[in-house]
Amino acid sequence: MAEDAAESSALGALRFDHAHVTTQHERKDAGRAARARVPRSAHAEYRPSLDRDPLGIIERQNAHRLDWLVPLRTERMLASPFAFYRGTAALQAADLAGGVTTGAHVTLCGDAHITNFGLYASPQRTLVFDLNDFDESAAGPWEWDVKRLVTSVIVAGREKGFEAKRIRSAAVASARSYRTSLAGFLRLDPLRRFYLRADVETRMTPFGASTRHAIADAVSASKKRTSARAFAKITERADDGSVRIVEQPPTLTHVPAEMEGRVGALVELYLATLPPELALLLSQYTATDVARRVVGVGSVGTRCYIVVLTGPLGEPLVLQVKEAGRSVLNEYGALPSIATPGVDAVQLVDEPGYRVVASQRILQAVSDPFLGYLSVDGRGYYVRQFRDRNVSFDVAALGQKPFTDYVAACASMLARAHAQSPDAAFVSGYLGRSSVFDEAVVDWSEAYADQSFADFTAFRAAQASASTPS
Repeated sequence: MAEDAAESSALGALRFDHAHVTTQHERKDAGRAARARVPRSAHAEYRPSLDRDPLGIIERQNAHRLDWLVPLRTERMLASPFAFYRGTAALQAADLAGGVTTGAHVTLCGDAHITNFGLYASPQRTLVFDLNDFDESAAGPWEWDVKRLVTSVIVAGREKGFEAKRIRSAAVASARSYRTSLAGFLRLDPLRRFYLRADVETRMTPFGASTRHAIADAVSASKKRTSARAFAKITERADDGSVRIVEQPPTLTHVPAEMEGRVGALVELYLATLPPELALLLSQYTATDVARRVVGVGSVGTRCYIVVLTGPLGEPLVLQVKEAGRSVLNEYGALPSIATPGVDAVQLVDEPGYRVVASQRILQAVSDPFLGYLSVDGRGYYVRQFRDRNVSFDVAALGQKPFTDYVAACASMLARAHAQSPDAAFVSGYLGRSSVFDEAVVDWSEAYADQSFADFTAFRAAQASASTPS
């Protein structure tokens, strides 16, 4: 009996070692204590590096892109100061690398500006609002995502012609929404936080009429963005009955015949990364066409393809295959590649597509079930559905009140994403209940918006000089 009791006690100590459990309250207390080391007001000051080279960073990125698409990337970045800001996540990562941080890390979006949020269909076919871009995702300082977001509010607000005080009000609203939403999410246990999502059609009541109208417009637009509609828009049926993608150079062009011949094998590589039920489902579809597609602003010049699959009843399913490189947070922000719990450390470095997919599944409340990845010819790619009711809000068309509501909603969803990481409690404890950080991060973001505009001006001048005959 004594031996049984001793064995039971020993097993109990191994199974239930509560002494080594770090509670959420302890993490919050650690965050509060960090204010003595890093005052919240310290986040207000933007200090540019003396050797910063914005044009050099842009050129360095262009060197890794398809050279014939670099002029199109340049053209899109020159469209406006906000377009330039969207295309310079690498530049901001380099600038953030020398800034103030608390040392708390979460899984970051890496490019959390306000047009990288939007609507899309959940696997349950409800419409949700969430982050939608994870190309630059990595583990890193939570402050980096917040500063990228709040600066985008200011850059967009200035471009819209809002008064300075109204722009600041919207920026403060976004920072406050991040802080209060994070505190609210952390009042829930981790499981409830994990399952929480923003179903759009059931969460419109708190908003005023103008914001509800903007949401309704986006919901209506989302109904037109489906694989079937995309298929009808970009394809035509030939005389022999076959269906082909209609080229729209330079943004939509067929790939060389050699690549077409490899599509079947590449689809098999992708299927191997899916859950069994999805791999079985897609085994009933056959790849019938593939084309290169140009997307976004910052992504122009990276390799992106759409693959048309045809099902047993002739129905289409369109997938997007997009190149995944090294995150700008690692490459230009000098962050180490840190594997969070559940993320394979080897694949994180060796498979860029895996990094994007893993981060998307962590950060989104619900994700595209067809998310997968593959590597070919030394390059990583991730795969997702093309147009499953995904749509962005028309930020340029939003009035002051809907704009403020929108950016606050973006910040709230960023907080939900960060709340999945264990250090989120530390962050919430650090932020506290006052507006000290809110005001400080807006001060920093106003200064960085000025910096971004100066960089845009220099970029525009450099392009004008390059195009002037000598």
